[in-house]
Amino acid sequence: MSYKRIQRVRDKRKKRVRGKIFGTGDRPRLSVFRSSKHIYVQAISDQEGRTLAEASTLHVDLRGQTADLKKQDAAREVGRLVASRLLDLGVRQVIFDRGPYLFHGRVKALADAAREAGLDF
Repeated sequence: MSYKRIQRVRDKRKKRVRGKIFGTGDRPRLSVFRSSKHIYVQAISDQEGRTLAEASTLHVDLRGQTADLKKQDAAREVGRLVASRLLDLGVRQVIFDRGPYLFHGRVKALADAAREAGLDF
């Protein structure tokens, strides 16, 4: 498949997924972005238009730890970090926004780690 076709498929999937979910202050949207090397996640309140918490493999707390890990293991650490930050804010329930990515591999590892750390979705 060509790059343009892959991008069209991703855009279509993103619109389909994103059109069904909306984050609030009590139940923010947990949005995932995955690049070839790193993974980023942020908890967004669409109602207020602001980010409540964020984490990534480039974050200062994780940069040294995730350098030697496999990408899925690094995604698990990011999931645990964002879950702990949200729990500190008193948020237990979130809506998971996988974006244009399929729910497997690093995206699934991040979600499973966030669930294990105490988030409900």
